[in-house]
Amino acid sequence: MTPILNVNGIEVIYNHVILVLKGVSLQVPEGAIVALLGGNGAGKTTTLRAVSNLLKGERGEVTKGSIELRGERIENLTPADLVQRGVVQVMEGRHCFAHLTIEENLLTGAYTRSSKGEIAANLEKVYAYFPRLKQRRESQAAYTSGGEQQMCAIGRALMASPSLVLLDEPSMGLAPQIVEEVFEIVKDLNTREKVTFLLAEQNTNMALKYAGYGYIMESGRIVMDGPASELATNEDVKEFYLGVGGGQRKSFREVKSYKRRKRWLA
Repeated sequence: MTPILNVNGIEVIYNHVILVLKGVSLQVPEGAIVALLGGNGAGKTTTLRAVSNLLKGERGEVTKGSIELRGERIENLTPADLVQRGVVQVMEGRHCFAHLTIEENLLTGAYTRSSKGEIAANLEKVYAYFPRLKQRRESQAAYTSGGEQQMCAIGRALMASPSLVLLDEPSMGLAPQIVEEVFEIVKDLNTREKVTFLLAEQNTNMALKYAGYGYIMESGRIVMDGPASELATNEDVKEFYLGVGGGQRKSFREVKSYKRRKRWLA
């Protein structure tokens, strides 16, 4: 499949001093779900923010490499420009507007749309995928559950009619049943609406269940990548990210001398 997104060897520095990403490269094919996996501090969120150009608000910048959307470099575009080109990020932690109703939150995602008919059609489409939001449409976001707020955040992104959604930690703070429901909706959107997803997630098991391809990050680098089905059966991934596998090795920290198969050493 043709890549919609190419990230080519990017480095990201915060405050002109702190090197966070160290030559990250990945591809997201059109119409795919690609998982970006790793623990806290691995660099997943920074990678997504580099693509959506939200780094400047945190004094970050891409200092090396390139980011291409459909073959066109986008590092210098504003986040608003990227939304108009079909790239929308769903932030970690939902970030719904607490004082607005669910429906008002959803409508804020349509600020790039000028057609009232298109906005109304998108709103009904969101309610079709998230019927719970239609039931709570008049409720203030502050008084809805974490799962409803996550659905609201995804629905708000869909109001912009995106072709690429950057989804950051959708399972964070949610009950397992709700996590499964959210991922099922993501899969449905990918299949029926042809929305492409780049999904940053610590829940490796769930992400590999729904993604077609995965990248594993550690300390600002991609250390392993491959089809999701292969990563799910890889012994290193099973032991260190899925919590299963042989021996006494429970985490990377406990086995500093363990020589893992790192992509950059190949």
